[in-house]
Amino acid sequence: MAIQQKLHTKLVQKLILTPSLQQAIKLLPMSTLELADMLNQEMVENPLLEEVPTEELQPAEQQQQDKAAEQPAAEKPDTWDDADYEYFFGDYLDDGYRSRTPSEVKELPPIENTLSSSASLSDHLLWQLSLGTDNEQVKEIGSAIIGNLDDDGYLVASVEEIAAMGEWPVADVERALQHLQTFDPIGVAARDLQECLWLQIRHLGLEGTPTEKIVTEHLRLLQNHQVPEIARKLGMSIDDLKEHVEIIRNLDPKPGSRFNPSQSQYVIPDVYVIKVEDQYVAALNEEGLPQLRISPVYRRLLDKTQGEQNDETRAYVKDKFRSALWLIKSVDQRQKTIHKVATSIINFQREFLDHGIEYLRPLVLRDVANDIGMHESTVSRVVNNKYMHTPQGVFELKYFFHSGISSSYGESVSSVTIKQRIRKIIENEDPRKPLSDSKIVSILQKEGLMLARRTIAKYREELKIPTSNQRKVLF
Repeated sequence: MAIQQKLHTKLVQKLILTPSLQQAIKLLPMSTLELADMLNQEMVENPLLEEVPTEELQPAEQQQQDKAAEQPAAEKPDTWDDADYEYFFGDYLDDGYRSRTPSEVKELPPIENTLSSSASLSDHLLWQLSLGTDNEQVKEIGSAIIGNLDDDGYLVASVEEIAAMGEWPVADVERALQHLQTFDPIGVAARDLQECLWLQIRHLGLEGTPTEKIVTEHLRLLQNHQVPEIARKLGMSIDDLKEHVEIIRNLDPKPGSRFNPSQSQYVIPDVYVIKVEDQYVAALNEEGLPQLRISPVYRRLLDKTQGEQNDETRAYVKDKFRSALWLIKSVDQRQKTIHKVATSIINFQREFLDHGIEYLRPLVLRDVANDIGMHESTVSRVVNNKYMHTPQGVFELKYFFHSGISSSYGESVSSVTIKQRIRKIIENEDPRKPLSDSKIVSILQKEGLMLARRTIAKYREELKIPTSNQRKVLF
């Protein structure tokens, strides 16, 4: 059979993402800060993009006020008298003020010289190591040990692993470790919680006491709140045991954490919810976002006739013009989409905005997508990394999307609302007789919420609330 070439016409449907659509999708999940960084970078790379001058963004009334403020001083009446000058320069007059030549004016130190940073745990320990011994081998081993401490001050490598790092004898590593365990903060360089607490007990001079025995022999029982069992094993009454337990409770299980404080992460809302009369409206936070436009200079260059410039220049300007236009349209589309999603969330969660978390209603992405006529994937991208400032506080947009649980009253209740109810039930319980998960199930059933015990346990763990045995207070 001979091989032949033939042409066929075929009609197919394909989903093709144009460059502008790809760019619009890429912008949706970005936070406001990420978008601002990207736009600033685009302005650097694309000469046709420029930021709209601030004066052009101001209302006409504000521009009139600015012009009035810039009026020459000679045109304004000068009402200062001698008393005003004496008051303004009072400190200089009292000190015998005299004019200074430029060479006499002292410059202030640069701002970077006035800033300070807190010492890290490793810096603090290395400083003590340098002052605590002249033995070079101890300093080398000590540096290796310090380099293997975690943020809480615990040694995360074994003695054998430390010894293999420098081919040191294990016995020498043990001695260096014991030396480091006397450093401040007490309890640092411990290999586990038990050793950490024991080092602090030794420092307090409580060796040989019931306090030490509880830590070295019955720590697991103490963690499980089995105080009567500890009292029986030590042959003590619960009242006598109380003071030893209190000492242990006041020890620091994470001695290195104070040298590694977690820095506060400030959230800048992307959307503000404002109440206008009796309605809530969404206002986008565009502070810090550069307002872009096509540079008039390059636009005039593009409008020139073909003969006034070569083809290469014109092709370059046209390409950059097309890219800039796509970006401006994509940013505008992003802002409109975020506003639509935020407005839809406000409409669904009106009772939450008025009354709080107890009135948060169940909501899924499909509800908002159907409301605004968009796909669920678009809504999912919009709510990613976005925050909303509401009368009830600042929340991530994802926070408003939760599954619902049917109640006996025929209404669906948000899982967040149920978690809030579980938290309040546990906060109001008797600490000597904490409520079990089964008891919480019974309480919620009386309120019309039918949940399984395992669901309560799951929600309690998500709230980071211990079990009833761990919450029990015996004295």
